[in-house]
Amino acid sequence: MMLGEAANLTSAMMALAFIQQSLEHLRPAARLQERLLFAPRLILSVLLFMAGVGAPVLGMHPALLTLALVANHLFILPFFNGPYNGGADRMSLLILLCLAGTYNLPDAGWRELALGYLGMQLLLSYVMSGWVKIVNPDWRSGRALRDVFLFSAYPAGDNIRRWASYPGLVRAAGWAVMGFELAFPLTFLSRPALLAGLAVAALFHGANACLFGLNRFFWIWICAYPSILWLQDRVM
Repeated sequence: MMLGEAANLTSAMMALAFIQQSLEHLRPAARLQERLLFAPRLILSVLLFMAGVGAPVLGMHPALLTLALVANHLFILPFFNGPYNGGADRMSLLILLCLAGTYNLPDAGWRELALGYLGMQLLLSYVMSGWVKIVNPDWRSGRALRDVFLFSAYPAGDNIRRWASYPGLVRAAGWAVMGFELAFPLTFLSRPALLAGLAVAALFHGANACLFGLNRFFWIWICAYPSILWLQDRVM
């Protein structure tokens, strides 16, 4: 995969995720200022998607569109007093900044570094998440995941909370998640292993979306997958 192909694929996928996010803020109950912030984001995202798939509207290039989206994001951040949706919003900004660098930096080496940084951050996001869990005795015992099912506001239905009554299953699920996240860097050693690892990671995010309603994590994390595929081709 070439740098331009990876950047265009990432930008098209990110634009679709941004379109979904923007539509959530344009609902009838949204505040006027909120609509004024996300209406331009929606328009810019549609244009970026068209440019990413090779059908630019009015000659709009991803370089200009990503910079415009960065500017728009700088207005959104203070409105919500920071990344309002936690990790998903931080990943959205990270992908956007890396793409803006990939499209706009003048030197080819710096452009590669921008997209490569995104790929490395994706890899680290899994291994660091696993490390934070495994050093926590509550995660090792299964209590942390049990409490998520039992007390969190996230589970999508009351029937999901019943899973907390199966401590063995919850403990095994927790160790499976930690083991996968910590082992994820090993998938970088070969293309089949990386593809399999990303498929498992996508299923993991999909399960979180179905069980806990964390749908934004599913879409935005997948947007970064082309960057790590390109990075593997670049360094291996």
